[in-house]
Amino acid sequence: MPVTEFHPQPGSAPEHAIPGPAGLPVLGSMLDLRRDSLSTFLGAQRAHGDVVRLEAGPPGLRSVFHAVFAPEGVQQILASQAANFRKDHPLYEEVRQAFGNGLLTSQDADYLRQRRLVQPLFTKRRVDGYASAVTTEAATLADRWRTADDTTVDLVPEMNRLALRTVSRILFGLDAEAAVDTIHRCAPVINAYVVRRAYVPVKIPREWPTPGNLRARAATDEMNALCDRIVADRRAARGTARDADGEGEDLLSLLAAAGNDEDGSLDATEVREQVLIFLLAGHETTATSLAFTLHLLARHPEEQTRVRDEIDRVLAHRTPTAADLDRLPYLTQALKESMRLYPAAPVISRRAVAATEIGGFRIPAGADVVVAPWVTHRNPDLWADPERFDPRRFAPEREAERHRYAWFPFGGGPRACIGQHFSMLESVLALAVLLRAYELEAVDEEVPVSAGITLQATGPARVRLRPRTGAGE
Repeated sequence: MPVTEFHPQPGSAPEHAIPGPAGLPVLGSMLDLRRDSLSTFLGAQRAHGDVVRLEAGPPGLRSVFHAVFAPEGVQQILASQAANFRKDHPLYEEVRQAFGNGLLTSQDADYLRQRRLVQPLFTKRRVDGYASAVTTEAATLADRWRTADDTTVDLVPEMNRLALRTVSRILFGLDAEAAVDTIHRCAPVINAYVVRRAYVPVKIPREWPTPGNLRARAATDEMNALCDRIVADRRAARGTARDADGEGEDLLSLLAAAGNDEDGSLDATEVREQVLIFLLAGHETTATSLAFTLHLLARHPEEQTRVRDEIDRVLAHRTPTAADLDRLPYLTQALKESMRLYPAAPVISRRAVAATEIGGFRIPAGADVVVAPWVTHRNPDLWADPERFDPRRFAPEREAERHRYAWFPFGGGPRACIGQHFSMLESVLALAVLLRAYELEAVDEEVPVSAGITLQATGPARVRLRPRTGAGE
């Protein structure tokens, strides 16, 4: 899509007139963003509207960025004018430095080439074939809960483990149990380091031996070593996982087979970078959706009962399959509503190439821009009583009435999440298995969160488990 320079029209406001919080005289909004960026964005929208200018940092080193919250503006940035809003934002540069130039961070020809290589893994036919791996892992977790001494579990680590085991089995053809501890120990360290560096006005060189740099480097080295082991183990086992067409069924098989004239081949570093991105992004986002859906249903027993009645009616005692995705509409609505309230990617960042008018305001060339599902999903003009959990919002007729970008947990446009159908299938089937086996009672009413690369629970999401007699037999 060609990018054209913006020429102000009569009545459009200049860039300096974009409203926003004044913040502190010296530091602007820096401390507020560090303490709680999600509440800061939400407060800015409520006080100043759908296009907001924020400043952070001392004079001379101040960062300026623009937040766009209206669905129409989100659509411009992610879809209709996506070529004008690139992943050149400081956050993506830090992610690129930490995790490599994989599918999440790559751009232009690199991105198109990588997407062509992995797209076959996410066709509907291929994704539907992953259903048995999902239900096997979910059933294993349900059985483990039955033999546990404690009937109270924290859904955050439990769903992280479930999603990690599932994505590793499907994408890499491996049992990921040995990787769980490494990822749970190292990923939060790298996550916090990346976010902190993305928003500080002066960055200490990564090579300097500061405590923060050393911790992040050690965590990164350990994650890279884990990915190298995954690649080596899968190569050793190559040829054992083949589908009916004789093609490799997992990501590593696809990457290893890449070598045609159009796309070339991936070297060892590129393979590792793809593995790292899919290992982290492929499980953290789904784990967030699973944990918060279960916790919200535990807090709302009447909704949990309605969901479970649907599951019992559709499945009885059989194992769910991909064909059941369309037969469990209310469970899907509950999942979508939890993704509205707790989007796994709460803030999405871009950088403008050319000046652009959004919502009557001029966003200048080179400006850092964010859109925030966390905020748009809570706009009372789009969602009545927005903090209330109500799966009925996602009934088909009500979805049809809303703007396409009133709800965008998977992003949108040409850079929309490649695995969104995979994530929905995995989430619905895993939820069906677990909710058929257990009734859940909330122990923690509220779960504190913060914005990292993905949404991070900063406190427990505990529930009390009550096994259902005869469930799943």
